[in-house]
Parts: sequence; structure tokens; C-alpha cells
Amino acid sequence: MKCLDTYVLWEYVTGNEKYKNYFEKDFIIPELTLAEFYGVLLREFNKQTALYWVEQFQSYSSSCSLAIFLSAIQFKQRYAKHNISFFDAVGYMFAREQGIPFVTGDKEFKSLPGVEFVPK
Repeated sequence: MKCLDTYVLWEYVTGNEKYKNYFEKDFIIPELTLAEFYGVLLREFNKQTALYWVEQFQSYSSSCSLAIFLSAIQFKQRYAKHNISFFDAVGYMFAREQGIPFVTGDKEFKSLPGVEFVPK
């Protein structure tokens, strides 16, 4: 099981073959990440496309506790120089709590523990 971030979802949806294998195994997406992804798709495409992909991934999503949100805020402050978004911080802390890898291509996470970094 791996936790996928918005970056990975975007690369998959836009056809980057490097990311296809992550969707052939067990994965999970924090609901907040799915909401962020909806926003990206809405901005880049349209509401119909955004809703389509949210529906495709909804069964793989999981809610986050307040404790994860609070940990994400602490993490974001600790790594303030890295300019990590709240969405990404939540995804990372969710993965850490679950004890699973956080899969991303965001360079800010490249050297952090528990990250499976996949460059573009």
C-alpha cells in the first residue's frame, strides 16, 4: 500500500507512463489530496473532467483525523523554507501515520524519510 499525492495523480491522468504502475497496486489517497486534485483539474480542464476523475479515485480515498491536520501544520512550519503546501503536508503526515510510503515527484520531499520520490 502506498499513499499517492496530487503530483502522482496529475502525472497519471495526463499520461506519464512512469506513474502507471502505482495504480496497478494497492494505493490510498487522503480526501484532502483528492479535493486539491479536483481543484487542479477544474483549473486545467473543466468541471466534467474534474468530477469524472474524482469519481474514479473516490473509492481509494480516506479521511484524515484532526491529529493529522495538526501534525501537518507542525511539519509545514518545521520545513517552512521548503515551501510545502498544506495539502502535501497532510498527505505526508497521513502516510507517516499509516506507516506507508508517500509517493511524490515534488522535489521538496526528495530527501525526507518515508518518501518514494519519482521524478518527472
